[in-house]
Order: sequence, then C-alpha cells, then structure tokens
Amino acid sequence: MAGNQQPRVLQALDVARTQWYHFTAIAIAGMGFFTDAYDLFSISLVVDVIGHRYYGYRDDGRPPRGVSAAISVIALCGTIPGQLVFGWLGDKMGRKRIYGYTLILMVACSLASGFSFSKRTGKSVVTVLCFFRFWLGVSIGGDYPLSATIMSEYANKRTRGAFIAAVFAMQGFGNLAAGIVGLVASKAFEKASPDDIDYIWRIVLMIGAIPALLTYYWRMQMPETARYTALVAKNTKQATSDMSRVLGMHIVPNEEEEAALDHQLVGRETISTASSPRSSDGATGST
Repeated sequence: MAGNQQPRVLQALDVARTQWYHFTAIAIAGMGFFTDAYDLFSISLVVDVIGHRYYGYRDDGRPPRGVSAAISVIALCGTIPGQLVFGWLGDKMGRKRIYGYTLILMVACSLASGFSFSKRTGKSVVTVLCFFRFWLGVSIGGDYPLSATIMSEYANKRTRGAFIAAVFAMQGFGNLAAGIVGLVASKAFEKASPDDIDYIWRIVLMIGAIPALLTYYWRMQMPETARYTALVAKNTKQATSDMSRVLGMHIVPNEEEEAALDHQLVGRETISTASSPRSSDGATGST
C-alpha cells in the first residue's frame, strides 16, 4: 500500500452513512456502560441493609466505618487492574473475544455477589462479598475501555464523537436503573422479617447479571471491528467481508491491498526463497 493510505474498507467505514447498524453498536456498547454503572452504584444503596442485617447488634445498627468503606469501594479498586490487563489483551487478542470474557466474568461475579454466604455471619459474609465485588470490578474495568473502543472503531468520522457520547450517557441510565430496582426491592420487603430482609441486597446485586448476559449475546453476533482485523490482525480480506455484510455495501480491496496481504501472509519465508535463486545465479556468473 502506497504511503500511509488506509485500506479501502476503512475508508468506506469512515464515510459510511449513518444506518441502523451504527445504532445497534451504540446499544450494545452502551449496555456495557449501563451495566458498569448499575453494578458500581447499586452497592451504595444496600450498604445500610447489609449493616442492619449483620451488624444490628451495634448501637447505630450500621456496619463499622471501615467495613462500610470496604464494601463500597472494593469494586472500584478492581477496575484499575481490569482496565490495564483487559485493555492490553484487547489489543493483543481482539476486542470481540476479550469483551466476551469481561462480560462472562461480570455475570459470574454479579451472581456470586448475591450468593455470598458463609457458615458464620457478619464479617465472614462481608469478606466473601468483597472478594466477588473485587473481581466484579476487574470485569468492569475491562469492559469500560473496550466498550468505548468498539464504538469508536465502528463509527464513521462525521458522527464518531456523538456516538461515543451516547455510549457514555448510558451510565446515567444505569444509575437510574439501580435506584429504581433498589426502591422496588425495598418496597417489596417493607414488612418482611429480619431474616427476609437479607434478600433485598442479594436481589439488587444479582439483577446486574441480566444486562451483562444480554449484552454478551448481542455482542457475539457482531463481527470483530474492521480496524482491528485490518490493522492489527492484518486480515484485510476478512475485514472487507465483515463490513460489506454489516454495512450492506460491496467493498472490493484494491490490488495493492491484496498484494500487501499476500506478502504479510507469506512473510520471511517468501523473502528467503526469492533471494536464493539470485545468490545461485551470482555464484554461477562469477564462476
């Protein structure tokens, strides 16, 4: 490919008209941010319920300040290594595959958080909860950069900023959904016994697995982003095929792209094979 010219499939992607597929990508990537916000915000709504259930013997009926802080921020601590590790893996192994892994981990940890049990109550239950919340944070940290990257790589130049803003805006809806679920669960158990109150925080946390599971299904129906496939995986033909299908237009790689792809696939073996006859000819000529 001459100079720094982009593959034709990426040029087509940059100038493609806004269509239904772009809004599908917004919904799928946005659901990742929706789930992240729900999981991070919902815990603040149930800390007092956990304190009332397991620390009701205290005068104020609330967990110690350190316990309350640990429950609230442990997931945020997990987001830091999650962003670093899964972001790096996304560049190495592909956005689609790693995004799927983060969502699977998110579903598992959301459900496990709700099933945090122990033979002993109080500190033991909180410890188990914090363990799963940390790994939930790791999955959220991985989902956060991948969702934004997927949207930016699917968008065209003209609407890329607006589409990414729409994806980030889904965090507000996630916060709103957490508040609504918390209110409904609290109202449903308003007259429940102390033992049944334990279900409130478990239900609120476990519901976070639903949008993550739906997002996983929809994301697996989408192909890998063309920019990753063409520029990182060096498979321009596959990127062209994927984008021709999802954009509903026929994109043909130019001859230079096909020649460059063939060169990348054959690699050094082709170079060494091609240089051998020259060396042989040179030796014969000198003789």
